[in-house]
Amino acid sequence: MSDDFIRPNAQFIAGVDEVGRGPLVGAVVTAAVILDPKKPITGLMDSKKLSEKKRQQLALEIKEKALAWSLGRAEAEEIDQINILQATMVAMQRAVAGLPTTPDYVLVDGNRCPNFGIACESVVKGDAKVAEISAASIIAKVARDEEMYQLDKQFPEYGFANHKGYPTKAHLEKIAQFGVLDNYRKSFKPVAKILAAKASYE
Repeated sequence: MSDDFIRPNAQFIAGVDEVGRGPLVGAVVTAAVILDPKKPITGLMDSKKLSEKKRQQLALEIKEKALAWSLGRAEAEEIDQINILQATMVAMQRAVAGLPTTPDYVLVDGNRCPNFGIACESVVKGDAKVAEISAASIIAKVARDEEMYQLDKQFPEYGFANHKGYPTKAHLEKIAQFGVLDNYRKSFKPVAKILAAKASYE
């Protein structure tokens, strides 16, 4: 973890991070984690820099050793109603509210904090500086990826296991070919564009 971050003097610090702001499909998934200082976990870092296998191993270890952890989410329908930024804030609030131990300080990856009703600080690139945020990013990423694998089993023709819902060229071609599923974020431009094109043909 980075040396330039000064940890707050608090007993129960929760780290919070999100995964899935960019994809065109599914929920934005958040996690909150309070680590146990007596049970250190080695190898915590930004989930994107870890192999999938390592992420899955660490996710199990985090859930086993953490004092508390919780997942939060906002579905595609909510994202369309209130926009992705607000939906992410709501999902973060849900993750913290779901913790079995109430934190006395919350550290959030990024540049803004939702209102938790608890002292909070945002940390830019926090998943590389704060162990709790790294842990949250790992369990959120593993949870959302698993949802994409499940979706891939339901709709193998879309290739969700490969692109995880992100707007790759191949993914956009699949949507154009097979249509927009219910759990797509219809307010996102690439999806809205395909829906508008379809409507103009009908």
